[in-house]
Order: sequence, then C-alpha cells, then structure tokens
Amino acid sequence: MPSLPRITRRTRSHATAEVVARPAPARQLDASGLTWVNVVGPDVETATLLAERFGWHPLDVEDIVSKRQRPKVDDYEDDGYLFIVLHFPVYDKAVQRLNAAEIDVFIGPDYLVTIPNRELLPVTRLFARCEHDASLREGLFAKGTGRLLYEVLDDLFDYCFPILDKIGHKLDSIEDDMFEGYAEDVVRDISNVKQEIISYRKVIKPGRSTLRALERRVDKFLSEELDLYFDDIVDSAERIWDQLDNYKEVVDGLESTNESVISHRQNDVLRVLTIFSVLVLPLTLISGIFGMNVAFPGAGSTIAFWIVLGFMLATIIGMFGFFRLKRWL
Repeated sequence: MPSLPRITRRTRSHATAEVVARPAPARQLDASGLTWVNVVGPDVETATLLAERFGWHPLDVEDIVSKRQRPKVDDYEDDGYLFIVLHFPVYDKAVQRLNAAEIDVFIGPDYLVTIPNRELLPVTRLFARCEHDASLREGLFAKGTGRLLYEVLDDLFDYCFPILDKIGHKLDSIEDDMFEGYAEDVVRDISNVKQEIISYRKVIKPGRSTLRALERRVDKFLSEELDLYFDDIVDSAERIWDQLDNYKEVVDGLESTNESVISHRQNDVLRVLTIFSVLVLPLTLISGIFGMNVAFPGAGSTIAFWIVLGFMLATIIGMFGFFRLKRWL
C-alpha cells in the first residue's frame, strides 16, 4: 500500500513574525442588577472565559467561534438561560453583495450577552447610547433582560428596512431605464438586483421559525405587560419577507418585460431590413435583365437609360405605397 505524502509545514522565523489581528475586547454595562456584555468576533479564549463566568454549556463555545451556525434557539432550562442564533443582512463592500451577519445571544435572568461575528451598527449604537446616557441605561435595564433583548432585536430589524428601500429604488430605476432605450444595459442591473433579493431571502427565511420559537420561550424573562413585544419582532420579520416576495415578483416581471422590449426592438430592426431587401429585389431584377449582354430595343441610347431608371423609380414608389396601404410601414 503506498504511503501518503507528508504535509510540509512552514516554520516561521522570529524575525518575521506575522501580526495577527486580535478580536475586539468585551465591553460591559451594569445597571439595576443587570449586566450587558457585547463582544465582536471573540476568539476561543474569550469565549471560554465568558462560558466559565456565566455557566454556559461547553458546546456553546464551539457554536460561538464557528464560522456559521443556522438560526436556532436552545433552551437550557436547568441552567436558566437561552442561547439564540440569528442572521441579519449586511452589505459587503468588498464584493458589493449582501451577506449574512450572525449574532449569538445569551440571555439569563440577570445578564444579556450579544456576540456578533462582525460589527453590527444597531447593536454598537444602542450599546454606546446606554453607555453614555445613564438615565436611558437605568430605565432600560430596570425592565429586565427580555426588554433589553427586544430593544436589540428591534433595532436590528429596523436596520433591515433601509436595505429593502434601496432594492425598491433600484427596481424603480430599472423600470425607468428600460423604456428610455437602455434595455440591453438593464440586463446586468436586473441580474444584480435578483442576486440581492435571493441573498436577502436566504438570510431571512431560516430566522422566521426561530423568531416564533423565541417568542414562546422568552416569556420567562419578560413581565406580563411586555408579553406582546416579541410579537412585534415576528411581525417585522414577516413584513420583510412579504416585501421580498413582492420584489421577487416585480423583478421577474421586469425581466420578462425587458426581454419583450429587446425582442420588439429586434423585430423592428428585422422588419426595416426586410422592407429594404424587398424594395431592392425588383430593382436588382430589372437591372439584371437590362444589363444582359444582348440587344434590346433602345440599347445604347440615353433615352433607354432614363426609361429604365424611371421604371425602377416607379416600382419603388408603387411598392412603398402598397406597404403603406397594408400598414406594414
């Protein structure tokens, strides 16, 4: 049995050591007996320290540091916390596409830990507002971890709607360009918008069932008067999904319309070329007959030339009048 080749490993010299980017440090806020920790893209060491501090299951550490987890809600009843994974759309400028950003959330009776795999501006901004506004922090934290989680998710879903508005604006621009003579250039724009809609749907679709499960399981962290708050989050997700469905139908209709516009313009070109061909055909026949190397009445005279030329002109006028009568022109 042949032996497998050895994997060659490069040794790094101390003189040319690579600089490894460290993840953002964990930031913490405390008020009214509640703790909010926010950390972006933690490494294994940071995730392990958080798990030891709050008593999370060791498998949760693997989920935190993994590149991509499906949206889910894990209920650890004995330990008294929920582990939530959700995805939200973000625009990646490097590839100019919509990608999914993941946020892992741990919610317990007296703490909330948010762990996005990349910076999510709504979370960062809400954390900064609570950090700099003591009255806001006290008022929000006093309502419990469930209300704080609602505020985080509400800001994240509010951040999704401007992306939808941009897609709608692109669809309107495509419709305007389509009927202004840029149908061929619109094909690429339609393809890009379709890709954005598909990417958006791939991000939102798995999270719909997760939000319904979260709505049922987060009740133990909410007071009775706040029970309906998470129903608003579910409604926001459903509105986004309905809007994406509408956009999908619109872009499919625009694509069909654009193909019809291109086909119609091609038919117009072919119709004009066909008319020219039909008009030239009898002229070619006449010039061929009188151009034969045989003797015919008036051959070699100037009058015969003008007679043949007039006959050709009369043929063109007659055929043109016939086409107009048939409304082919």
